[in-house]
Amino acid sequence: MIDTSRGGPLAGIRVLELTKVWAGPYAGKLLAHLGAEVIKVESMTNLDEMRAYGGVDIDAAPYFLSINQEIRSVQVNMKTPEGLALVKRMVAEADIVIDNIRPGAMERSGLDYASLCRIKPDIIQVSIKMWGTDGPLGYQTGYAPCFAALSGLTALVGHEGETPKGMNIRYGDSSAGAAAALAAVAALHHREATGEGQFIDLSAVETMTSLVGDSLFAYSLTGHVPEADGNFHPEMCPHGAYPCAGTEWLSIAVATDGEWQALTRILAPQLGEEERFATLASRLAHRHALDEVLGRHTRRHAAAPLAERLRQSGVPAFRCQSSLDLCSDEYLWGRGGYRMVSDHRTGSRPIIGPAWRMQPDEAKVERGAPLLGEDNAYVYRDILGLTQPEIDDLVARKVID
Repeated sequence: MIDTSRGGPLAGIRVLELTKVWAGPYAGKLLAHLGAEVIKVESMTNLDEMRAYGGVDIDAAPYFLSINQEIRSVQVNMKTPEGLALVKRMVAEADIVIDNIRPGAMERSGLDYASLCRIKPDIIQVSIKMWGTDGPLGYQTGYAPCFAALSGLTALVGHEGETPKGMNIRYGDSSAGAAAALAAVAALHHREATGEGQFIDLSAVETMTSLVGDSLFAYSLTGHVPEADGNFHPEMCPHGAYPCAGTEWLSIAVATDGEWQALTRILAPQLGEEERFATLASRLAHRHALDEVLGRHTRRHAAAPLAERLRQSGVPAFRCQSSLDLCSDEYLWGRGGYRMVSDHRTGSRPIIGPAWRMQPDEAKVERGAPLLGEDNAYVYRDILGLTQPEIDDLVARKVID
C-alpha cells in the first residue's frame, strides 16, 4: 500500500530515485510536490555529494535540505549482490525509476530498461544523462556548467564586448530535472491509456539547447553569430538594470515612446527633450550613452520607491531582489510561495514551495528533507515484507549501509 494521505494528482504513484546532486533529485522533488511517494536510494558507501556540501553533517547540509522535501530515504549498498537484489525488489513495487548516475552504471548493475521491464513490465524509467544514453557522446558525464556551455547558452550570457560570463546558478540541473518530471507525467498518461511503460532518455545538453531560442538559427537568417549583449533588446530601450542608492539595482523595460516620456517625467525631464533619445530607433542607436545617463540619475534614488513611482506612471520597473529580499517578500509569503516544513534538527523551517496552485486537490508539502535511511523500516518492513531479524542481519553485514 502507498500512503496517499498527502493528496495531489500523483497520489498513489511510487517513484524510486537512483539519483545524486541536483538534476535527478529536482525531478523527484517536483513529482513529490505533486503527491507522488518518492523513495531515494542511498548509502554511506555511495553518498549523495549534496549531503556533504556546506561543511556540515550529512543530515543538515543546506544544499540537500533545499531540494529533497517530501522525499523518503532508504539505505542500501548497491555494490553488493544482496543490495542490488533488494533494489530490484523495490523496482517491482514502483511505477517510475529515475536515475542520473554515470553512463553505463545502470547497465552494469542489471538495471537497464530491458532488465527493469522483466521485473515490472509497465515500469517507466527516466534516465538523465549529459548527452543521453546513446550516441557517440553518451559515455560522457558532467555538471550544470558543462550543460550550459555545450548548449550555447554560456556564450550568450554577459555584457557586450566582454568575455561571456555564463551562469553560476545551476540552471542546467534544474531545467533537466523539470523536463524529466514533465516527461514522467506524460509517460504515466501513456501508461494509463495503453498499459505500456516507457523509457525516457533525457539529454541535459539538449534540454538546455532548447532554451536558446531564435539565436540558434540566427546566423542562417542574418549572417551574424549571436554574442553576449548584456540586456540589449531590439524592440525596447532603455532595457536593463540600473544602479540605485547603496548596492541596489532597478530593472527597467521601456517598450513605447509613451513609456519613455513617463520615465523621463519621473526621473529626469530634460532627457525627454533630447533628440537623440526621442524615438525607439534613436534610443537604440545611442543605447550605451542612454544607459550611462540613466544610471547617473537612478543612483540618486532607493530602488523600491522609484520602482513604485515608475509603475504608477505606466513604466515597467522593479527592484532587482537579492536572496535576502526574497526571504521577506510579502507577495511571495501572501501567495503561499513559501511552505513550512518539519525538520529533525531545527523544527519548522520555510522552503520554496511548488510554483503552481491546484484546486481542488493540491498535495501537502509539510515534510523536510530526510535523514539518511530515515525510511528504512517503512521500505524494508512495510513494502518488501522483511522481518526485523532479517533487517538487523542486513544492517550487521552492511548490505543496509
